[in-house]
Amino acid sequence: MPTTSGSPTRLDGSEFVAALRRGDDRAFAALLDAYSSSLLGAATAYVSSRAVAEEVVQETWLGVISGLDRFEGRSSLGTWIFRILANIAAGRAARESRSVPFSSLAEDGAALDPDRFFPADHASYPDHWARGPSAWETPEEGLLAGETRDVILSAIEELPHSQRTVITLRDVQGREPAEVHAALSISRAGQRVLLNRARAKVRAALERYYDAVELTVQPVA
Repeated sequence: MPTTSGSPTRLDGSEFVAALRRGDDRAFAALLDAYSSSLLGAATAYVSSRAVAEEVVQETWLGVISGLDRFEGRSSLGTWIFRILANIAAGRAARESRSVPFSSLAEDGAALDPDRFFPADHASYPDHWARGPSAWETPEEGLLAGETRDVILSAIEELPHSQRTVITLRDVQGREPAEVHAALSISRAGQRVLLNRARAKVRAALERYYDAVELTVQPVA
């Protein structure tokens, strides 16, 4: 693809799509940087190995390139890309004979109290904690920030696959609910159930961590 000067940096809108269509290398590189990790995470929800998931992502990008002229802007560019991935990944999963759809994994068990979360149509924080973890007063708080991040990532890694996929796409990578729906073919309700369960388990891990910190860390004299 030839590179053109002055390519738009926003990953939405007609100017960015036009840059992609005219073969702007920098625009496409920006798109790769923004979505490749999320696409790989979504692909692993369908197929049996990371290697196959990487192949699905590669096929997705080929589908994006070949389909740009047909993109009509009825949904966001990201949602459109995730739909391409879902179609390709579902086909690969069918060939691998994986018979349990991802969406069914949200149907068992009880959801958390919905009052603990903002509603889906909240102006600023849709589906986010309304009453989240209480504040912990811990010594040497700045020094613990890096350890806290490690606790969160470790807790996410230990989640069931479906919960880990949703919380990674939504909370770690910041994808919109519509993009996750397109990627995983999962309803908003099912997505919320998985996300709430995942967040509750991460919160519990943080509570255990801070309880341990309060017991073991001595105040600075």
